[in-house]
Amino acid sequence: MSFSLLEKLALKGLHQMDAEAAHGVTIKALKTGLVPTCARSADTRLSRRIWDLQFPNPVGMAAGFDKNGEVPDALLKAGFGFTEVGSVTPKPQPGNPKPRVFRLPKDQGVINRFGFNNEGHIALRQRMEARKGRPGIVGINVGANKDATDRVADYVAGIDAFADLAHYFTVNVSSPNTPGLRNLQARDALAELLSGVMSARDSQTQKLGRKVPVLLKIAPDVEDRELSEICEEVLAKQVDGLIVSNTTISREGLSADANADQAGGLSGRPLFRRSTIVLAKVRKLVGPDLPLIGVGGVDSAEAAWAKITAGADLVQLYSALVYEGMGLVGQILDGLAEQLDRNGFSSLQDAVGINADGWAKASLT
Repeated sequence: MSFSLLEKLALKGLHQMDAEAAHGVTIKALKTGLVPTCARSADTRLSRRIWDLQFPNPVGMAAGFDKNGEVPDALLKAGFGFTEVGSVTPKPQPGNPKPRVFRLPKDQGVINRFGFNNEGHIALRQRMEARKGRPGIVGINVGANKDATDRVADYVAGIDAFADLAHYFTVNVSSPNTPGLRNLQARDALAELLSGVMSARDSQTQKLGRKVPVLLKIAPDVEDRELSEICEEVLAKQVDGLIVSNTTISREGLSADANADQAGGLSGRPLFRRSTIVLAKVRKLVGPDLPLIGVGGVDSAEAAWAKITAGADLVQLYSALVYEGMGLVGQILDGLAEQLDRNGFSSLQDAVGINADGWAKASLT
């Protein structure tokens, strides 16, 4: 029986379970080696050197899948070029009441309202220390506890806790599931946050002798004026990159799915167009040099290529795995190599942002 058939059968079985329970089973399968490694040797044209990191390919696992850093090495062996753990908060927290994640099969989407459920800094640090010295790029996505009285301090604590272990940091101010968190994207609040985070990173650079890149992850629901202000602050504070985007609170264009009205952030295919337009606008605002990671609806090589040509240096995915399985990673890598052949490009970098103008002008509908 072929692996693709086995994976289809496994996915069918997982879809008979509650979505969060199915996720737990997937994590256990990865921990026990039941998900096979990717034997494919990556096309060297797909590798990217960004910051001081060598990404073997541009496809990463987005934050949220491996919140507690349980399976980063299994994901890297499955073919991802990098992976991101978290979001992690200083103190453990249970998140929102269950059920809190819902499949939208008609739209190939997912709605979640997890609310930063995670085991906290201490548990994640133990796991990251245990893998120290292993190959592969692992970013750490830091957040603030729901009951934090000083959210900036929580983000700073994340930088201090993991600077010696993270290959890069993501500052997550864009989840819709922690009340008031997205308010940190407003200019004055963002300026204060970024000042604190970058100061903490620079202090750690002095101690460690190496600089850990800091990226800001933003929402796809900001207006053009807000987006411009975010980009201005990112450039002013010398943030190392942006991740575009987190989930959306919009429900525009969804089918009459039973779960379409659930509260939370929408991801997967319905997010693709909105997040790609915002990505292209960000590329236009920050210029050609700032590294950008495109996220939202990457479920095929065509979608990944669209993100790259809209302005992404790298891409991430998560929700598409619910419907396509881990074999999707290899399919995307093969498809990206074919796109390079088709367009006569010698490297992926040649394609970054070539369609940014068109995407930035596109309509959301």
